[in-house]
Amino acid sequence: MESFLGLTAAAWGVVMALAPALQIKRMITRRSSADISLGYFALLLPGFALWIAYGWTRADWPLVVPNILAFTVTLTTIIIGLTLRRRSQRHHQGHR
Repeated sequence: MESFLGLTAAAWGVVMALAPALQIKRMITRRSSADISLGYFALLLPGFALWIAYGWTRADWPLVVPNILAFTVTLTTIIIGLTLRRRSQRHHQGHR
């Protein structure tokens, strides 16, 4: 039962890790990250890193793998958000 629960939790962790992809899609579609809190996503990154480190020390791969994925997708969300904000600022500065 414990291994089943661990694998189920890890599988759902992968789904949760991919959830920010919905925000990425929204930002790309709208070509804006103005309505997305990048601070929220930045706050999550240290937590993912800590869970990765903890899982790594225990060789707990069902904990490590979803958190690596979550860290990567969240970092990608932040990078895309910042890129869109910089483009928007340059665009607005050019129209002054």
